[in-house]
Amino acid sequence: MPVSSQLLRGLPRAQVLASSLLPCQQHRAQLGPITHRPASRWPSHIWQSHQHSRSYQTTTMLRSYILSPPQVNSILKANEYSFKVPEFDGKNVSSVMGFESNQLPANAPIEDRRSAATCLQTRGMLLGVFDGHAGCACAQALSERLFYYIAVSLLPHNTLCELEAAVEAGRPLSPILQWHKHPNDYFSREAQTLYFNSLRTYWQELIDLTSPGEIPDTREALLNAFKRLDNDISLEAQVGDPNAFLHYWVLRVAFSGATACVAHIDGSDLYIANSGDARAVLGVQEEDGSFSAHTLSNDHSAQNEEEVARIRGEHPPSEKKTVIRQDRLLGLLMPLRAFGDVKFKWSIELQKGVLESGPDQLHENEHTKFIPPNYHTPPYLTAEPEITYHKLRPQDRFMVIGSDGLWETLHRQEVVRIVGEYLTGVHQRQPLKVGGYKVTLGQMQGLLEERKARDSSAFEDQNSATHLIRHSVGNNEFGTVDHERLSKMLSLPEELARMYRDDITIIISQFNPHVIGAKRPEGQS
Repeated sequence: MPVSSQLLRGLPRAQVLASSLLPCQQHRAQLGPITHRPASRWPSHIWQSHQHSRSYQTTTMLRSYILSPPQVNSILKANEYSFKVPEFDGKNVSSVMGFESNQLPANAPIEDRRSAATCLQTRGMLLGVFDGHAGCACAQALSERLFYYIAVSLLPHNTLCELEAAVEAGRPLSPILQWHKHPNDYFSREAQTLYFNSLRTYWQELIDLTSPGEIPDTREALLNAFKRLDNDISLEAQVGDPNAFLHYWVLRVAFSGATACVAHIDGSDLYIANSGDARAVLGVQEEDGSFSAHTLSNDHSAQNEEEVARIRGEHPPSEKKTVIRQDRLLGLLMPLRAFGDVKFKWSIELQKGVLESGPDQLHENEHTKFIPPNYHTPPYLTAEPEITYHKLRPQDRFMVIGSDGLWETLHRQEVVRIVGEYLTGVHQRQPLKVGGYKVTLGQMQGLLEERKARDSSAFEDQNSATHLIRHSVGNNEFGTVDHERLSKMLSLPEELARMYRDDITIIISQFNPHVIGAKRPEGQS
């Protein structure tokens, strides 16, 4: 077994999967704002220029729009995954009891990715959601690589030296990560050697930059890992590869893009590294048993005034009106931080040079040849994360990391309420809201009966992320799951689904209040 395979072992074998979870079969631009979903990543004129490249199966139009409850459950549960942290001597010594995750595609194939792993050489658990755009290639690369960069960044100097010595001597390497993956979570075997070589170069540089006995700082480790991986993605695309497939792949990764929201949990120390518009929210249980939402990350979008000011401050005053237009970077991109997306980072000359020497497949794609308007002083985009720290408390019961497809449909407080009630089995009765609608007594009675029926069947889901997706897609104007609406949304043909919703990816981690309480110094609440 090659050394690179020993280091990266633990990843599942690539399988023949459902089309929605296969890696991108071609370079597809993410769609722009459409009448039903204004919050898409790319504007409408880009969407119009790419319609011809989308190869959908017309047979999907024949699907029935009414699915039975078992059919709905089959779709919702197809990608669910759960992991429980092992107990020792009947006691769970980890602050994380476990996590549950799920994905629901809207794009075909899905452009979101997820990752979860335990750090074996240090301590802590890593959880991450990656939201791709202009294809799934960049998000796919992040799901395979970013945690290794973080784990290496957290290694002390002596362990890095041991790692390098083992590679030099051809000895087996101790694994760095224990992955927790769903069988459908694809990985690229073809790129494994390339990824390993880039990672090794990184830890060699860390050896030169660190000293024996030096303890890595978690905040710095997360920051450096994000920036270094994005730099490697850019460099690999510029250098290319003698292997035609890999040459095409590294260019697809670089010219597509992805946001990333990653949590590192070690004891009561919770760090969030966020680049883009995925989001992490904490579920806090109040004294009366209800749950409140504590936001752990900031969206990097045009709605974030500090983020807009940061970008405008990095470019000449003459570009003040053009750098952010129509709430998009250069009028095109919604997230204001992202990996990849070299079209917003490289000079025009570099873009043209790389594309001219690239494979013919890239020349057939209009997206890669398109130069953003008012492109004068690149780079306009960065993958540098915003890092937040939170000291976990016993009342901090769970955390939800979700791609923007979740937050577009549900407010964070509603998300926390749904998850909190699911996990505790206790429903906090709220006054029945009708959202300003005029309803008759008969309709009101129907709503009350529907709520009663919902309460009796609310726990048909065995996975909290699945339960949350059910609400995200199926909630009606009264805040209750409408089976008919859910059925129709899940049976939309591929060419229509993206117009109504985005890919949804969710990871929900549960915390152990007994362990967290025991680890906190006395006098702290």
